[in-house]
Amino acid sequence: MPRPRRSQVSVEDTPMYHCCSRVVRRAYLCGDDKFSGKNYDHRRGWVEAQLLKLAGVFAIDVAAYAVMSNHLHVVLSIDIYQANRWTDIEVINQWHQLFKGTDITQKFAKSETLEDYEMLELTHNIALYRSRLSDISWFMRALNEPIARRANEEDECTGRFWEGRFKSQALLDEAAVLACMVYVDLNPIRSTIAKTPETSDFTSIKRRITAALNGTQPKALLPFVGNERKDMPKGLTFHLKGYLQLVHDTGKAVRNDKRGRISPSSHSILVRLNIPADNWLKIINEFGKLFKGPVGTLQELTTYCEHLEKRRRHYCHAYQYIAAS
Repeated sequence: MPRPRRSQVSVEDTPMYHCCSRVVRRAYLCGDDKFSGKNYDHRRGWVEAQLLKLAGVFAIDVAAYAVMSNHLHVVLSIDIYQANRWTDIEVINQWHQLFKGTDITQKFAKSETLEDYEMLELTHNIALYRSRLSDISWFMRALNEPIARRANEEDECTGRFWEGRFKSQALLDEAAVLACMVYVDLNPIRSTIAKTPETSDFTSIKRRITAALNGTQPKALLPFVGNERKDMPKGLTFHLKGYLQLVHDTGKAVRNDKRGRISPSSHSILVRLNIPADNWLKIINEFGKLFKGPVGTLQELTTYCEHLEKRRRHYCHAYQYIAAS
């Protein structure tokens, strides 16, 4: 039986989570459906637009994403501090961007006077919304449900569009985050949908490359801020240039028609994170098969499971030992 989502998320151990949703019926999320003869590429735009919109509403940042033919991947970062910094009116305004709320929250948003009993209900609603705005289950719900409704309307049918539950896994350290992000960004190349990262439509890597050409970073994505240091801004603890080079090198290496190698700059990232270079391509090519649960070192996996009061499962491999497994 699937575990409740709350038993898989431990912000105490990590804010970073990899989530995946799959289409449940035969019709595609996007691309050409050989059974119906229809093309669904425009739905990729629906997903990307909704995903980037949610990044501006929730206290959850998008680090990486890839919209595929019948599933999507996203790497999310929960910012519990941002959720706690929001004032009461900011929480209500954020929530109302996606949901109607209640008559009382609508009155509060319009600065109307509330009765004492209404204030009590408002206080409860604000606490509830604040919690939901930093909850990946609510984030994925707000992403998937509008897409399902639009797809059902377009297909003139009813019923499930997505599988009942999205899959999620905790990324317990920098190495796990790096490997998962590269895995997600290179999904179209491994699937031969695209030949290069810069031509991978509806992916975070293409958006980052396009922005980098203009000397910027995408506002809707969690930025790269360099190595960890005192008073560092919020963001991914890698340098953008080094990450793009690592994705480029790895992308060439995973293609059958290209002879690729890991450059010295990319190799230095792997050394800093203690990821054996010989294991890197295996991890990126088989990330989804190798890691069915949380990803990290043996010590981090043990601590994570202790905090959630569950036994460390046999499939929770530490990435240092993949080559020997």
